[in-house]
Amino acid sequence: MAERDGGAPPRIALVGCGRWGRYILRDLLALGSTVVVADPAASARAHAAAAGVATFADVAQLPAVDGIVVATPTGSHAAVLETLLPRGVPTLCEKPLTADAASAERVAARGAGQLFVMDKWRYHPGIEALRDLAAGGELGPVRGLRTTRIGWVNPHTDVDAVWILAPHDLSIALEVLGEIPTPRRALGERLDGSAVGLFGVLGDDPWMALDVSVARPEQRREVCLYCRDAIAVLPGAYSEHLWIVHSDGAEQRRPISTEPPLRRELQAFLAHLGGGPPPKSSAADGVAIVQALERLRALAGLTNGAAAR
Repeated sequence: MAERDGGAPPRIALVGCGRWGRYILRDLLALGSTVVVADPAASARAHAAAAGVATFADVAQLPAVDGIVVATPTGSHAAVLETLLPRGVPTLCEKPLTADAASAERVAARGAGQLFVMDKWRYHPGIEALRDLAAGGELGPVRGLRTTRIGWVNPHTDVDAVWILAPHDLSIALEVLGEIPTPRRALGERLDGSAVGLFGVLGDDPWMALDVSVARPEQRREVCLYCRDAIAVLPGAYSEHLWIVHSDGAEQRRPISTEPPLRRELQAFLAHLGGGPPPKSSAADGVAIVQALERLRALAGLTNGAAAR
């Protein structure tokens, strides 16, 4: 946990305390932060107040803090960040940075060195283990990466499901491959006129294939790293191991930590406030993810999806 002068805990403003923000509030408090919450919704403020946290209806009312975490709906990110960035304190924004490249580039330029993106899968122990396998060459050169993120129902109303799901997998590419391969081909999945899924192919060597959807009866989160000599699989978000299948048919279960990625991500942000390294996803990384997804959507013939249709 980061500490301020005199050993005082870091002071964090949490902007947005809705469905996801409540988990962020829980973990910030568990990590010892002093938190204040800004949210226009009375129900969100009531939840925060019940946890003993001071609340405000407007971000303009927030006191001075050491850091800010933004967990508002995606469609509001650009406007909220443009209001908060002049405070000049490190700011961690829920993914995606925005839902269009132009606004992402604008806020990233204003927040360079100060603005970071919450890509919790970059803090997943299983993803870090795949990254180490890719970088270390234990399984031979990397050939490709395949991600599957499917289920049923999108609880978000301001953007379609592709904007919510696909950034996770593009951030996994950043962590495991060290880059987002160039988008090549994509197919969109629609239901009642709205984008509910996308299958995309990126790059050549290494390649990436991602499959996201909220219109499948099966709930699945899977990441496969294809190397010359073996395939390494993270079978699910809560898996306790990697499954490695070698080219000779031999199988291996490699244990991984089950420490929650969100808490690890927030812990890293608090450490940064105390002088530690910056969070993994910079504003520039956030822009790269939005640009790649915008290109994939264009290849799939999907509209921008900045509002539910």
